[in-house]
Amino acid sequence: MPSVCIQRVNSADATMRKHLRRLRCSCWLRSAAAVALLMLAWPVAVRAHFHFELVAERAEKLAAQAYQPPDPVPEWLTRITYDQWRDIRFRRDRALWRDTGLPFQIQFFHPGYYYRHTVAVHVVDDAGVHTVAFSPSDFDYGRNDFASRVPHNLGFAGFRVHAPINRADYFDEVIVFLGASYFRAVGKGQVFGLSARGLAIDTGLPSGEEFPSFREFWIVRPQPWSTDLTVYAILDSPSAAGAYRFLIRPGEQTRVDVEARLYLRRDIQQLGVAPLTSMFFHGENSPRPVEDFRPEVHDSDGLLLHFRNGEWLWRPLMNPRSLLIGSFRMQSPRGFGLLQRDRNFDHYQDLETRRDRRPSGWVEPLDDWGAGRVVLVEIPTKSDTNDNVVAFWVPDTKIKPGAPWSVRYRLWWYEEDPLRPPGGRAVATRRDRGNREDAYRLVVDFAGGELESIPADTVLHGAVTIASGTDSAELLDQQVVKNPVTGGWRLAFQVRPKRSEPVELRAFLMLGERVLTETWSYLLVP
Repeated sequence: MPSVCIQRVNSADATMRKHLRRLRCSCWLRSAAAVALLMLAWPVAVRAHFHFELVAERAEKLAAQAYQPPDPVPEWLTRITYDQWRDIRFRRDRALWRDTGLPFQIQFFHPGYYYRHTVAVHVVDDAGVHTVAFSPSDFDYGRNDFASRVPHNLGFAGFRVHAPINRADYFDEVIVFLGASYFRAVGKGQVFGLSARGLAIDTGLPSGEEFPSFREFWIVRPQPWSTDLTVYAILDSPSAAGAYRFLIRPGEQTRVDVEARLYLRRDIQQLGVAPLTSMFFHGENSPRPVEDFRPEVHDSDGLLLHFRNGEWLWRPLMNPRSLLIGSFRMQSPRGFGLLQRDRNFDHYQDLETRRDRRPSGWVEPLDDWGAGRVVLVEIPTKSDTNDNVVAFWVPDTKIKPGAPWSVRYRLWWYEEDPLRPPGGRAVATRRDRGNREDAYRLVVDFAGGELESIPADTVLHGAVTIASGTDSAELLDQQVVKNPVTGGWRLAFQVRPKRSEPVELRAFLMLGERVLTETWSYLLVP
């Protein structure tokens, strides 16, 4: 069977055509030998000279124009159910680059259900820039009976990249670009969980959130020996347009290098950079909101921050009763991420979703981001079908309309990493009402680093502080004991709030004057 059809770039891609013409004009040399040599090298030159600046130029021109929303798909397609949409599957034998010996293959998603507009997808290869053509024949519609109603020029909702990440003889899904500016990836042995986004605009603000969308993609055809795949994209929204470059390297930890250049159409109250989106329904630090056989249900269980001074801070996630927005000031951050630390299947008991295998997502700045803050938004949810956690960077620098603003960072998708953080870490947080009047008891288990090697008769100190101030709560007691089951150490303490407002807590373990663990941070909501 043939793979998906690709068509040469159309007249709408005049910018790309103009650049290719400039390349051709520059090839004329005086020497006939030099001309012959250049003609041999020409296919590689075309691919090599398609670069980020071309996409950025396109984004800048787009931002200078009034925003035009994407054309919607036929209205009847938006009314199909989730099960109907899932039953539409791209035919594997039509995958882009199938049976070519290349290290990557591309499959596509059908519009419908939540995915109400299409994206343009192009391929950059030795011959130039080509558009990937949509055809209903490339999809198996399963039990659905509406295949004949689908327009032949409909377009794709998104795409996914496949690579032999787990076995040399099988191409697994590695990264997916689907819906608004969402994309998500996995490392070896993982299943999809949290997502990243191209941009977050006014997330959690009373004015309401704006969701930018990727509108156009260019996928660079890899070489047979390539370990990376390059994807370019155009992002657009009423407030901004942007150019993106993704360098994707699958592996034990899948790495995605992101370069973005934004052009604002108007002032934005809160610009969220490198957003991560996840789900937390309930865990060991919270009661189950509904009767549920699963002890814990979450795709991520904490926010991890790495400060410029070397400090690591861990904030367990929660499903709050009302909207919670946390802000963590940082100067030149080394990184932040939403992690799934708990890898014990017995804590989830979910054979279908395997939340114990969901990836952690880590953002590593590739430049000095200066001053700003990481914002954590936690939204109440009554089910595990809603992503209710968002974390992103907000720079202090005010970005002005008309002036380009650039950012670079590296996204890691992984399961375990002993270097994040390199020392002891909080692996479980539990709470109850303790044994003191109007008090709460917090029990925090620490493990990792050198904690397991410290003898049980060693005296460790728990440095517990009430970060919200002693006028908000009082610390009643605390103790640190060796946990003979895990080999780590357990910190337990009780705190009594003095008013009905949330209490900000911090704690870490020390041996003498030496800090042994990351800083545990918790918001106690009475």
